[in-house]
Amino acid sequence: MHTKIKELLQFGTVDAKVEIKGWIRTKRINKQVVFLTINDGSCQQNLQVVMTPSELPKTLLNQLITGASVAVSGSLVASKGTKQSVEVHGHHLTLLGNAPDYPLQPKAHSLECLRTWVHLRFRTNTFGAVFRIRHAISYAIHHFFHERGFFYLHTPIITAADAEGSGALFRVTSLDAPPTHPDGNVDPREDFFNQPTHLTVSGQLAAEAAAMGLGAVYTFGPTFRAENSNTSRHLAEFWMVEPEVAFNNLDDTIVLAEALLKFLLDYVLKNCPAELDFLNQRLLNDRNEQDSTEPMPLLERLPFVLAHPFARITYTEALAILMDAEPNKKGKFVYPITGWGMDLQSEHERYLVEHHFKRPVVVTDYPKEIKAFYMRQNNDGQTVAAMDVLFPGIGEIIGGSQREERMDYLKAVVQRTYIQNLNWYLDTRRFGTIPHSGFGLGLDRFVLFVTGMENIRDVIPFPRTPGHVPC
Repeated sequence: MHTKIKELLQFGTVDAKVEIKGWIRTKRINKQVVFLTINDGSCQQNLQVVMTPSELPKTLLNQLITGASVAVSGSLVASKGTKQSVEVHGHHLTLLGNAPDYPLQPKAHSLECLRTWVHLRFRTNTFGAVFRIRHAISYAIHHFFHERGFFYLHTPIITAADAEGSGALFRVTSLDAPPTHPDGNVDPREDFFNQPTHLTVSGQLAAEAAAMGLGAVYTFGPTFRAENSNTSRHLAEFWMVEPEVAFNNLDDTIVLAEALLKFLLDYVLKNCPAELDFLNQRLLNDRNEQDSTEPMPLLERLPFVLAHPFARITYTEALAILMDAEPNKKGKFVYPITGWGMDLQSEHERYLVEHHFKRPVVVTDYPKEIKAFYMRQNNDGQTVAAMDVLFPGIGEIIGGSQREERMDYLKAVVQRTYIQNLNWYLDTRRFGTIPHSGFGLGLDRFVLFVTGMENIRDVIPFPRTPGHVPC
């Protein structure tokens, strides 16, 4: 049985007989020695294999190129080089898979170029680091909630309810051509579910129902929005973490959100040092090439966010800060601050975080007209008990609220927004209603922040965006 490179680098015994399997990253050859750099995906580091040309037939030697997969048996020895503590002196090599015309040769490739080979980019150092970090974050999410007594809930991907009321939905049908009424509207009665259905934009409403019996639950799965947006922050398919907690108010939810984010940062810093080191150096190299004014390197930014409490302000206070901000006074905001009631854009959120407070910010008490129907109306009649957590370089990374538990308030807003198929949701208020609260964390945006990548397409394995499904 072969041994993973990660295990050899951490626990390998010098002079032990070993077998490794992996893909060739580089090859150097002279008359006396062949040097192969091998990576098997188990860690960021490569392992050097040293062999003599006489041990390898010429035909095989010519096939040992970047991208080819091999199995090597030999001895683990102390390395004379400075980049690794051990290396393998190979005695036998088997070519598992040749790679003629392999496109990802050992040279610099732009991220835009690598998106054209989305199925191959996992083999690069950059994307190996990104997706190992994504795995670590996903594992830590489950660990965080399990430790705190939450139950993991699998909410439906196919649903009849539009949780956000946005209308940006992917319709689900089993029919090639759905029949229509005489007025031209689609008749869903002959479709698979006998009613209009779509891919979910959120698991929240189902999580609320579960929290009424289980107390504290969380969902963690894919969500979908049919927004025709090609920005570096939007995907058509993305992953959300959505806890829902019975008897929690808005302040409880803010505390939970900050605790989750800091737990995840701490976990990654402790468990992914090699990946973070690589990505940090990559960003520093890019900064030198582009003369970037990014104020804080990745390995300084993450501990800084971990160490400092998040700022808290109301929407009204945030608007006053933005109204008085120099970019607004000089007309540099793309979306000028026009007055109370406007929705904050990413440039406004980032100004609050990066320039005014210089740390993450929690904004609360938004105007009810710009927030979802399920958020609890405050006593002023104008705002709702909502909160957004804003991060540097990202903007909104968490959105949450205390949910409206009062039946009369909820019925009124549902009727006003004409959202359908929510009688089951109203039952959760009819029968033993309670205060409860929750939020949604965009996993992809959080990975974007942790890795320092600039485009959300580069932190999800197979991005889905308007006009683009790579495989």
